[in-house]
Amino acid sequence: MSDITRSLTLTLLPPTATISSYFCRPNLHFPPNYTKPSTTFRCLPSAVKVANFVPTSCVALRPKCSPVRASGQPQQMGGSGSRGTNGLSLVQPILRFAGNNLLPLALVSAVGLGLAYPSLGCAADKYNLSKLGPFGIFIISGLMLRSEEIIAAVEAFPVGLFGIVSILFLTPYFSRIILQIQLQPQEFITGLAMFNCMPTTLSSGVALTQLAGGNSALALAMTVISNMLGIFIVPLSLKKFVADGVGMTLPTQQLFKSLVLTILIPLLLGKVLRESFKDVADFVDRNRKLFSGISALFLSLVPWTQVSKSKSLLLTVKPTVFLVAIGLGTLLHLTLLIFNIVAVSALSAISGGRKSTFSRKENASALILVASQKTLPVMVAVIQPLGNAFGEPGLLVLPCVAAHLNQIILDSFLVNFLRPKRPLQ
Repeated sequence: MSDITRSLTLTLLPPTATISSYFCRPNLHFPPNYTKPSTTFRCLPSAVKVANFVPTSCVALRPKCSPVRASGQPQQMGGSGSRGTNGLSLVQPILRFAGNNLLPLALVSAVGLGLAYPSLGCAADKYNLSKLGPFGIFIISGLMLRSEEIIAAVEAFPVGLFGIVSILFLTPYFSRIILQIQLQPQEFITGLAMFNCMPTTLSSGVALTQLAGGNSALALAMTVISNMLGIFIVPLSLKKFVADGVGMTLPTQQLFKSLVLTILIPLLLGKVLRESFKDVADFVDRNRKLFSGISALFLSLVPWTQVSKSKSLLLTVKPTVFLVAIGLGTLLHLTLLIFNIVAVSALSAISGGRKSTFSRKENASALILVASQKTLPVMVAVIQPLGNAFGEPGLLVLPCVAAHLNQIILDSFLVNFLRPKRPLQ
């Protein structure tokens, strides 16, 4: 037993040790006149057994450290903390604005990049990157297409039917009026006339209808059906309203084939993927904003490459001429809005007044917003296979980019008037 106790003797500490720093951590916040306690004790001889060592006697000697409260504001080391917080508070609204307006920002940035660094856009076009844009847009459109929302629009079938007729058959007649305007370069006018023959927008019309409190299912049904039928009808409309007006022959068969490859096949592919794999559908539904952003980036590829290739011609255009083209695009959209508002009012009066399905504000809002917009992606898909048949592609697409942005901006203001007013409390 003596051997065991001898092996457990304390041999580590010197005979005398100062332990104040061991039991109490130094505190930098003590006042200057504070006297640091110095408590010492003599450790037991090395021959004393561990059983005879009482650690509580040492703990009892520990000085009591009273809590110290901060008497002022904490200092920021180098002042970077407050600057970092202020910088973050400034960045967050910018990021929020960019996320909510990604499509306009992407299109404007694409045009600016094409003008500033045309060599990049020309290199991208050389590797057919611009053809990837429409294909990617419509794959995403198919992935985001919900079947149940289309079925929910059956109740407003008469309104949807007239909306499709207005989009594909009635509003293209305004292209003949547009072609009567004389402006140099003439591609600006031809581009706007072609833009007027397109189906409705793929996403902004539905989004604005939701913001206005309208029938979003009806808006989605008109969007999907008009874009599907547009593959077959747009070539005929361009031939009738634009090609004959400018004295050109439209390669209808080639254009039809191109629209099938760049719109119909990727749209069906995306829809099949959504319906075949539930995990894919759930992932897309959880990240709809992300996929909308990717679609906007795909859409910006075409203006970027077309403007890059046409920079030399664009620089020859006077700024006042381009402003006139922007004004004409805005006037076109206002004309379509007025036309559809008058048409809805007339159909409402003819089909039963207040009891008519056209009189329901949510249906009227969906029709007016969706049927008055024209889509840029289909316009881009049309220009690609035509080459220079209607003029320089960059000059054709540039006023259409401006018109596309203008219609979204104008309708965002219109939404405030269409949104149902909350009753006063």
